[in-house]
Order: sequence, then structure tokens, then C-alpha cells
Amino acid sequence: MALRGRGLRDTAVLRAMEQVPRDTFAPPPHREHARRDIALPLSCGASMTAPSTVALMLARLRLEPGQRVLEIGTGSGYVTALLAQLGAGAVLSLERYTSLAGAATRRLAALSEVHVVRADGLARDLPDGGFDRILVHGSVAAIPEHWRAALEPGGRLVAALRGDGGCRIAVLATPEAEPELGAPVRLAALVPGLAQVL
Repeated sequence: MALRGRGLRDTAVLRAMEQVPRDTFAPPPHREHARRDIALPLSCGASMTAPSTVALMLARLRLEPGQRVLEIGTGSGYVTALLAQLGAGAVLSLERYTSLAGAATRRLAALSEVHVVRADGLARDLPDGGFDRILVHGSVAAIPEHWRAALEPGGRLVAALRGDGGCRIAVLATPEAEPELGAPVRLAALVPGLAQVL
């Protein structure tokens, strides 16, 4: 993947992506395409986000070593592993699909700082707050107030906002701030509720 050629300059993120092979997280039928800058299908209608979008979101997250991260939408666990590689002190990753949560838990078992939970990231009863960073793999029409409440003062949230002009990266630089809109991205809308194995 020639991410540098696409203007991505965050050396920590690029190094992490070189050290965590995407193909080990891709479903076997699609592993041959894992090094391409495309989204890959997962079970349950989910997908692995294209690497350039992942790199952009991680760069905007500005994760610092030792910080506590809430990840909404574990998927394959690939980005979860990248968060750990970037030095997160703890990663709580929420996945609504039973089968995806189970598979990611197995892939990430060697990472003591990572904990995958089957949960609905849109639900108001999120785990206790105190997160330094929140990373959302999906788009929403507005940033829910309970996501803001889960952020520490000075915390940072990266998601995607849907609007009339399409879907764009949104960064919440502090819990009380208005989202800063960035580059257009292609991310599916988050779906509320839990799901069993499909």
C-alpha cells in the first residue's frame, strides 16, 4: 500500500501499519487483496475500512502512549491491533455482532491491553467514562451526547458525520467543542442494537 504517495505523513501511524499485517485480519477469501487500498467484506455485512481511511482517522486521533481508548466497531480487530501498536494504555473495543466480537477476541488474545466486548456503541449505557480517545468506525448524523460524556477533559473523538454533502471525517477536539469536519470518507452508518451470530 503506497499510503505515503496519498499524502499520509504521520510516521507513527505508517510505522504501525507496516508492523501490523492487514492480511492476518482479513477473511481468507479476501487475503490476496489485503495490501490494496480498498475496503474488504467481513461477515454480518460489516467491512474492513480501506487502509487510507484508517490511516487518516488514526492520524486525526493523535493517540499518545498510555492513553485509554474506546473503540466503537471492532470489526476484524485490525484497527484495534493498530491502536495497541501505537501505544494505547488500554483499548476497550465494542462490537455489536457476536461472531465478529468472538473472532476479534481470538485474534487479539495476545494483547493484554485490549478488551473486546459485545455491546452497542450507540446505546446510552456505555462503560464508565474517562476515555482519552474515542474512535468510531462508522458514520452518524450527529455526535451523541453520551459519547461526549465518556471523554476526559481534553479528550479527542474521531468519527464520521453524515450530511447533505455526504460523509466526512469529524473530530471532536474537546468534549464540549463542535465537531471539526475534514476529508470526505466512505463509512457505513452505525446500526443500533445487538446482533447474534449471523
